[in-house]
Formats: sequence, C-alpha cells, structure tokens
Amino acid sequence: MIRILHTADWQIGKPFGGFSGDLPGELRAERFRAVERIAALATARRCDAVLVAGDAFDDNTVKPRDLRRTLEALAGFDGPWVFLPGNHDAGLEVSVWSLLRQMEDRPPNILIADKPEPIILARERLAVLPAPLTRRHEGADVTGWFDTADTPEGTVRVGLAHGSIANRLPEKAESANPIADDRAVRARLDYLALGDWHGFLEIAPRTFYSGTPEPDRHRANEPGHVAYVEIDAPGASPRVEKIRVGRYEWLSLALHLYGDCAAVEEALARIERPRDTLLLLDLAGSLPLRERVRLGEIVEGWAPRLADLRLRDRDLVDEPDSEDMDRIDLAGFVRDAVEELRRKAADPSDPERAAAALALRLAYAEHRRLQGGA
Repeated sequence: MIRILHTADWQIGKPFGGFSGDLPGELRAERFRAVERIAALATARRCDAVLVAGDAFDDNTVKPRDLRRTLEALAGFDGPWVFLPGNHDAGLEVSVWSLLRQMEDRPPNILIADKPEPIILARERLAVLPAPLTRRHEGADVTGWFDTADTPEGTVRVGLAHGSIANRLPEKAESANPIADDRAVRARLDYLALGDWHGFLEIAPRTFYSGTPEPDRHRANEPGHVAYVEIDAPGASPRVEKIRVGRYEWLSLALHLYGDCAAVEEALARIERPRDTLLLLDLAGSLPLRERVRLGEIVEGWAPRLADLRLRDRDLVDEPDSEDMDRIDLAGFVRDAVEELRRKAADPSDPERAAAALALRLAYAEHRRLQGGA
C-alpha cells in the first residue's frame, strides 16, 4: 500500500497587506506552523511521500530567512517532500527553486519537481508525474505528457499539477492554467494531486484539490485541510481522507436585519474560537436608530475578542421611527430640522442621504450620552 499526503498553496511569504498591527505577522508565522503540522502528520501516518502541488511560496522573491524557516518546518518528516513549481513560484531560470538548489545544506529528501519526467519513489512502488509551471500562465495543458509517460511495471501512478480543471470548479480559479478534466483516466493515474484552488475538493474521478492548509481569504470552500491518500495497488481506487490542519478561520456572515440586532448577537455567540477567527460581517436590511447605535456597541465589544472584524453595512438602512424622533426631540433638538434629516435619509435619490442618516444616528447617540445611556 502507498500512503501519500497531498497539500498545496502554502504561499509562504504572503504579506497580508490588507491588515494592520500585529496580525500580518501572526498570519505569516502561522503558515510555518501549518507546515510543521503537516510534517508531524506525515510522520504519524507513515507516509511514503508528501506531494506539494504548487505555490509553496507566494512568489519567487521569497526572503532567505523565510526559506530557512520553511526548511526547519519540513524537518519533522524525513521522507520525500516533492515540490512542484506553481504559478506563484514558477520554475523560472532564477527562482526560489534555483536558490534552493544552490544551498549546500539542502536536505536530500527535498525534491524539486521542475522537469516533466517521472520521479520514482518508495522502492519503485510509486511514480510521481509532475507538470511544473515554467511561467505564471500557460496557455496549453502541461499535464498532456502524463498520457504517454512510461513508469516501471507495478508502480502506483500519481500526477502532480497546478491549475484549473475546465468547467468543473464552482468559481473561477486563481490561475488560468488549464488541465483536462479526464486527465486521470487518459493517463491511467491512480490519483491526480492538484493545487491552485484553495479549498478541499474532489473535482473528477481520482482527482482532488487539497486546498491551502492555512486559510487566507473569506471564501467558504473548505480551506485548512490536507488530503491523506491510501492506494492499495495500481488500478485500485484511492481512499482519500480530508484532515484539518489549519488554525485560523476566515468566516463570512451575511445577515438581514429587520428592526433589531438579535441575529448579530446570536451569530457572534456561536463562534467557537473567536481569537482565531477573522470575521467579515455583511449586513443588510433596516434598523431604527436605537438599534443602529446598539449595533455599533456590539461590534465595538466584539472587535477585541476576534483576530479581525470587518463590517460591511452599505446595504443596511437607518429607518428612524417615532420613538427615535421623540427621544431626539427630548434632548432639545429642533423638531423641524430632525424631520428634514429623516426625510433626506429615507429618500434613495437624495444625494445627501448618507450624510443625513449619519447625522440622525449621531444625534441619537448624543441623546443617549446626555441621558447616561438610557
């Protein structure tokens, strides 16, 4: 039996420039820890090899320090690590792979699959057929050579590629590098290990994307896993297990609010690991002013508990009611001016609608402050 661990899209060195403070550094560091977890898992499962299906690095200008940290993270598994150049770390003449080859102390179990030729492993029981990318975008299917590739008799044939299976992915892939959806059948592969799609996905017979082992975006496509694969013999159906190795959860919540914030409070209370959650909260609907102010307090209270909280509320409309107006009026504001703001805030065609809504909200918040939060 052959045992392999299939992973991809580590993107070591990803800058996470859309975040501030300590979070970018924490997210970058967690990618090394994810590799350490993969190494430990490969050892625990007694794998014959770990196959990295492209984009191990975010680009070819990876810092030497990051390369060193990656090698340290790999040390937990002493079997073969097979690295395929992807679209982010393509096998150019000068690349992270040429830098790695120049390192005199590079561990011998790190294999760079930058040539379209079989790599024979596990005492000639496993043949890995790589389809390296030599530039960011390939117009042709570079896995075509698999079909006629000769491998020793009795070996398990595993393809290793990075790109997009035509007409099979639920959304557009990151890169346009095409791969035939029947490649595993045409090339007599026992398994086709793919990278580029960042979620775990069975895409065709014997054909899987492992996804990124550490999530890096708000997309509900099952990131944060590796594929553990067992193949009894050539021609046997592979047994594929999805194993969670990621730490952070990039959660996207879309909620419609009508009259109160109860749905927001309930959704936030269900988050199991707030400290490890990056939340995109997308709100639509309508709220009276008192609930809109309470929403701000809820968000303010939860923000320090989460790794990150992004609020998108462009489709959430303020709808002041009579109770809101009475409270503002009791604070001494001129009723006519308040009613004019209310009229503007309710008119989608008014160019000052957003400013009017904000003014009403601030007026209400000021009333609550003067009244001691009542």
